[in-house]
Amino acid sequence: MPLRLVFMGTPDFAVPTLLEIVGGGHDIAAVYTRPPQPAGRGMAPRESPVAREAERFGLPILRPKTLRQRDTADAVRAHGADAAVVVAYGLILPKPILDAFPLGAFNLHASLLPRWRGAAPIQRAIMAGDRETGVMVMKMEEGLDAGPIAMAERVPIGPDATAGEMHDLLARLGAKLVVVALGALERDSLQLTPQADAGVTYAHKIDKNETRIDWSRPSQQVHDHCRGLSPFPGAWFDLAGAGRVKVLRTTKVSSVGKPGQVLDDKLAVACGDGAVRLIELQREGKKPMPAEEFLRGTPIMRGSVLG
Repeated sequence: MPLRLVFMGTPDFAVPTLLEIVGGGHDIAAVYTRPPQPAGRGMAPRESPVAREAERFGLPILRPKTLRQRDTADAVRAHGADAAVVVAYGLILPKPILDAFPLGAFNLHASLLPRWRGAAPIQRAIMAGDRETGVMVMKMEEGLDAGPIAMAERVPIGPDATAGEMHDLLARLGAKLVVVALGALERDSLQLTPQADAGVTYAHKIDKNETRIDWSRPSQQVHDHCRGLSPFPGAWFDLAGAGRVKVLRTTKVSSVGKPGQVLDDKLAVACGDGAVRLIELQREGKKPMPAEEFLRGTPIMRGSVLG
């Protein structure tokens, strides 16, 4: 028989999993998501992507600000769910909530645990120059992403792949992996493997103070920094007369010069070691555009130094 589930998720990354679960015929007792957040120019409250999809299917939606109230566990237990599926929900599940599901709560995480536990695993993997990442379904325990692994799938990170591209790929792969894991759970054949004690790293939330490009770093690190923060929040430099400019796509080139110096008419920029070519940029308040189009509206002279 199909499982009765509670789904917990908030951003775009969680939507494919919700769709796959619905398509798989499981009974979703309730969808938990974060409350509407201010967004857009008018900063009007906007429902989460998961809430908008759940509304399309007529699923019950709950938007608690916290799961730590005394009666929350009783309310969760009242759904009569066998298990929970958690994907980038954004709230910590305390032990009484985890214990409310007879078969457990299962989290989809976008890294090869125990590497990159935490909030920003996709960005951190790319920024660190990792050549491989993946998705894992784990049974949740107390502690940050520390539970045993049920299923995993590895994928390479291309040399020029951005966080946005890997996000979309991993969201699709993860959604299918969750459905396979739920099938095994339904048949009572899901195998759990404890995470390794060695190799634990933490993917801390991206801080705005680390988004500015440091041209004195080696070209590989600058390249990884830019693609790891693309499209959001975006690595940036300061350009006189144009303000903050985000760099959304780069590639490495064989050139040398003073760090930050523009080396040619196609936006090759020198780094501490080697250089990168800026492929796609975005001015504040403007749409992303290829470098050639950007230069037509905002000329940057060869020899100038980017801030």
